[in-house]
Amino acid sequence: MNQTKRPVCDRCMRPQRTCICHWCTPIAHTVEVLILQHPLEVEQAKGSARLLHLSLPDSRLVVGEVFDEPDLRTLLHSPFTPGAHRRHAVLLYPDTPEGASKARPATPADVPWAEPEKLRLVVLDGTWRKSRKMLGANPMLRSLPRLALSDTPASQYFIRKAHGAHQLSTLEATCHALMQLERDSARYVPLLRAFNGFVSQQLSYRDAHMHG
Repeated sequence: MNQTKRPVCDRCMRPQRTCICHWCTPIAHTVEVLILQHPLEVEQAKGSARLLHLSLPDSRLVVGEVFDEPDLRTLLHSPFTPGAHRRHAVLLYPDTPEGASKARPATPADVPWAEPEKLRLVVLDGTWRKSRKMLGANPMLRSLPRLALSDTPASQYFIRKAHGAHQLSTLEATCHALMQLERDSARYVPLLRAFNGFVSQQLSYRDAHMHG
């Protein structure tokens, strides 16, 4: 028996009926962004990484859990575009007790914090458990200087369960990290507003399903 496949948007990779491209808000950002997405997040309709990637022109989204070191070294430091300069990679990850002994604290000598145009923010997209597994499986990621967020507003990510009030979606965490690194909060407000619209859209699908 043949099943008709639902038309899929070539850009956001979602069924056209639930396309999120209208929420994509291109932002001119200074810090480059590398999103390492756990394979189990690719088909996750509630995920925010694709919206983030489509809204940040100088970003890359790569799917994987365990990376070959030469490939990962290229992703972390080599120019995204020919002729561009090499970037310093910074991992967006909290200073957790289980990772404290493995983490190398970021110091001014490690990272030119005052020069955002030389930075590449590395973001792990996955549940808390999956991101810890990715970190544990890739020593090169553990060796990176870390950026931990503090004093962030409450998450608006109402469509996925968080294990703590401090936990943010991939998109929210990245926006707040870029605000901190670039010292510019206003630039990312439109993207956070778009994210809220995306969340509302997903909630409407859930409500329709519950009452359908």
